Amino acid sequence: MNDCILVLNCGSSSIKFALFNTPLPHQRTPLWSGKADGITGSAPTFSVSGQATENLSFETDAPYHEALVRIRDYTVNRLGNNRLVAVAHRVVHGGAKYSAPVQVDHQVLADLRSYIPLAPLHQPFALDAIESLLHAQPGLTQIVCFDTAFHHTLPRVEKMLPIPYPAWERGVQRYGFHGLSYEYMSVVLPERYGDLARGNTIVAHLGSGASLCAMRGLRSMATTMGFSALDGLMMGTRCGSLDPGVLLYMMETEELSPQQLGHVLYHESGLYGVSGISADPRALIAVEHDNPRAFDALALYVRRIVREIGALAAVLGGLDMLVFTAGIGEHNDELRRRICDALQFLGLTLHDQANRTNQGHAALISSSRSRVAVAVEPTNEEWMAASLSQPLLPMTSLYCNVV
Repeated sequence: MNDCILVLNCGSSSIKFALFNTPLPHQRTPLWSGKADGITGSAPTFSVSGQATENLSFETDAPYHEALVRIRDYTVNRLGNNRLVAVAHRVVHGGAKYSAPVQVDHQVLADLRSYIPLAPLHQPFALDAIESLLHAQPGLTQIVCFDTAFHHTLPRVEKMLPIPYPAWERGVQRYGFHGLSYEYMSVVLPERYGDLARGNTIVAHLGSGASLCAMRGLRSMATTMGFSALDGLMMGTRCGSLDPGVLLYMMETEELSPQQLGHVLYHESGLYGVSGISADPRALIAVEHDNPRAFDALALYVRRIVREIGALAAVLGGLDMLVFTAGIGEHNDELRRRICDALQFLGLTLHDQANRTNQGHAALISSSRSRVAVAVEPTNEEWMAASLSQPLLPMTSLYCNVV
């Protein structure tokens, strides 16, 4: 009989899940993994690796809860003689209080709810999942792993904001996000590339949300996201960094409430907002030659990434390695090419064929003459959450059916 840990990665309209044996084997693949997708839309689906995708039909006005029940039932039915000893959750924001994984209790849950305004796209849904399990199975160990935790090594000067000092004392600071992805990079990159990865490395986590992390000695030294997940790079529907004067102007001239402005910045900006077509760069690349707004959206997206890579290289004092990860970073060779072409001043050159043929596999895609190594490395946030949770797992556990 093996003990198992279930990892839940909850977003606003999808829940990724993966089950791992514990202690974790050397191989980083789960026993199974899957996704409930489009939960709040008209055609939700449920998929598990190696199996056909199912259409979901929700019978109540609480589809997110029903999707969680579906995942729990599926897990219970496939456990066999194994024991589920814990559930680990990816939680975006741990605030100033939490810089390491922690076991959930009611006080932790209350603390994390107070951070919802800092990550409204993600925090509420992870906490709803935690609370649902806490009520259904109070004896089941739950552990939260924070996307902000990896960045606790940021120098003080990187954390501070140029606003009145009492705000800093209240915890208004730059936190950084996508930490589980970056922490996984800090594990896997030295395994593949040795001391090269321990030098000046920038990791580009490019997905629907996007950020960069400048690492030295495998530690976070600077990052593009700050106080909230709106900061930094232009994203699918999020704006990234903006002149605060723009926000004041929009609120005054368009008479927007804070809630309305937040909706614009989180849901109506980025690639979608500029193009008016899609948040998916693949859709924009397909029409950019005939659609000026699609062309502009992609050009701005690339420019913002290039600008921030240049800034982080300056902070590091040079660049030894650039790594692309997450959905766009791993799979969109055209955007990787455009970004790298604009970074040739750093002595960076791609191997064109290696870049074109790589789709989501770990590989070095720079040419032999490049002074900067360029790599693609698939992220593995679920394994990272399971790994970080191991020290907090109960020594013994009675298996309980999950409702």
